[in-house]
Amino acid sequence: MSELLKQRLQQRLGYEFRAPAQLDLALTHRSHGAHNNERLEFLGDSILNFIVGEALFRRFPEAREGQLSRLRSQMVKGETLAEIAREFEVGECLRLGEGEMKSGGHRRDSILADTLEALIGAIYLESGFTVCAERVNAWYQKRLEALSLEQPAKDAKTRLQEFMQAHKLPLPEYEVVEIEGEAHAHRFTIECRVDSLKESARARANSRRVAEKEAAAEVLEKLQKLELSPKGKRLTP
Repeated sequence: MSELLKQRLQQRLGYEFRAPAQLDLALTHRSHGAHNNERLEFLGDSILNFIVGEALFRRFPEAREGQLSRLRSQMVKGETLAEIAREFEVGECLRLGEGEMKSGGHRRDSILADTLEALIGAIYLESGFTVCAERVNAWYQKRLEALSLEQPAKDAKTRLQEFMQAHKLPLPEYEVVEIEGEAHAHRFTIECRVDSLKESARARANSRRVAEKEAAAEVLEKLQKLELSPKGKRLTP
């Protein structure tokens, strides 16, 4: 990994490591060797849960414990962490073993999520809780602002599937229309089609899974509007 890549990563994180070796360790997957980021990942996971939990506690003073737990689970799950890691282009900086490199480990959700937690642990050890919390809250700001207590816990793909099943319609189909960019920074264009709509929906994202969800959300919105319209009976086969 070049110094330029590490410098760009630190700029995206909004944090510059005083000890470069600590950054290298946080980016080292266990496939690379015995000296890896697993301990930092363990620490970062605990810290992340507390920081996000506190942020939710302050943001939703009227929320019940169950609601806060649901929102926290949504914010700290592996998929969300992987999304943030992709936004920071962590994948291009990973130190992987040869097998993981060949199998595309730099794009794998689990590895990206674990590495982000390791980075959190590394920042905490070097600069303490206040600085670490400041960084994590900055990374999560837009996601936290988008939350509401009424927000459904299920993602758009799941809700679309349930909608189709409830109306006894064929399930949606997803197709990869285009893959752009270098191997370490692919962008996927996904098309979602359902029989009840003449027009399909497309979405583009750094993750195929994210693009599928965004396309599903657009289709679901169109179907719900159709259901509420005078022609809503078209939904029923």
